[in-house]
Amino acid sequence: CVGRYCVTLSERELTAQAGLCVVIPCSFTTADEFTPTHTVWYKCDASQHSCSDADIIFHSNKNTDKKAQAGFEGRVSRLEPDVSQKNCSIIINDLKESDSGSYQLRVTGELNGKQDGFTFIPRYFYNLKQSINSFRELKPTVMIPTLTEGQQATLTCTAPGLCSGSVPEITWTWRGSLTTFTQRHESTLTFNPSSENHNTNVTCKVHFIGKIMKEETSGKLHDCVIYIFCLIDMKKVQITGITTVKEGDNLNLTCSVESFPPSLIVWSKLGSVTNLHNDTGSAKLAIQNVTTEDSGQYICTATHLDTTMTSYVNVAVTYKRKPQIIGNTTIREGDVLNLTCSVESFPPSLVMWSKPRSNPSHHNGTYTDLHNDTGSATVVIANVTTEQSGQYICTATHLDTTVTSYVNVTVTCK
Repeated sequence: CVGRYCVTLSERELTAQAGLCVVIPCSFTTADEFTPTHTVWYKCDASQHSCSDADIIFHSNKNTDKKAQAGFEGRVSRLEPDVSQKNCSIIINDLKESDSGSYQLRVTGELNGKQDGFTFIPRYFYNLKQSINSFRELKPTVMIPTLTEGQQATLTCTAPGLCSGSVPEITWTWRGSLTTFTQRHESTLTFNPSSENHNTNVTCKVHFIGKIMKEETSGKLHDCVIYIFCLIDMKKVQITGITTVKEGDNLNLTCSVESFPPSLIVWSKLGSVTNLHNDTGSAKLAIQNVTTEDSGQYICTATHLDTTMTSYVNVAVTYKRKPQIIGNTTIREGDVLNLTCSVESFPPSLVMWSKPRSNPSHHNGTYTDLHNDTGSATVVIANVTTEQSGQYICTATHLDTTVTSYVNVTVTCK
């Protein structure tokens, strides 16, 4: 401050990147009777107590004959056009190494109805020499929202730095169709994600035009490569594997679902309180040496974010026990012969009763079928005779296996 005239500037030396821009934050206060109308910025040697009109880099009065230096013309602008807000901040675009140095502010206006002004002491603002090389490492930033398959999404690419000098050229590179919209230092890409885009590359390129460095006359090209990870909604839950197995064999089922991020998949069995297996993306259910108790309904539950889907499968364990024959095998002539052959199995076996013919030469066969059924079969002969004595055969066919059991029936005379 000098009296009631004060300027507030950055307390530290400002550092910026060549080719980009810098904002010099500035505010001022004056005596109450002074009305500010314009701001003037100078760049001159730090040893000078006050800069001259030849050192002007910016003048807010467009009608004045005091013009800015040729090297700064068009590169300097103020943040707040209304000087009554007492904001003297400026932006310098397309920074050059020669822009390093000391800057001075003058505020012009009226004091008690007369033209007047106040010039603040020069201030060494920023140094570009220390940061020329850092420009090579700058990259644009890309904002990536949550991508969900089938829902339109927008990616945003922003040029690096607080500001980026002259308007850069921003381009997108992608193998899919693009819908882009570019403003001064920002570009957006709109598309409809699908599972085909998963893990593909998208490149945002920012090209700053102009002589940024002595050896660079065509500008700088910076790339920012991102990977697309689409949120893929769950497809139908798929269960693969053989659901009908023989007792003693192994049961192997796989439940899978396409989604991103991978879904949590849990196997459970109806009537069971414990989970059999769980995994992400796909889960395998393996049971060795299955028994009849392993039959039943198995449930695959897939959870993706806040969505849950369920699929069911019925497992059947096939088995067969030895045929059992019950009934009296010794009866008197004239009574009733009643024999039952049963086989415990799944699926039910075909049970058939037969008896060798008493005279095999007749009818070109040796057996006569007495009765057949599934699961169990009963042969009933009323008023038996001695000729119906002999061997009776119970044959049980289960899938591709056949077993036979025999019983001898004796009919006694009265």
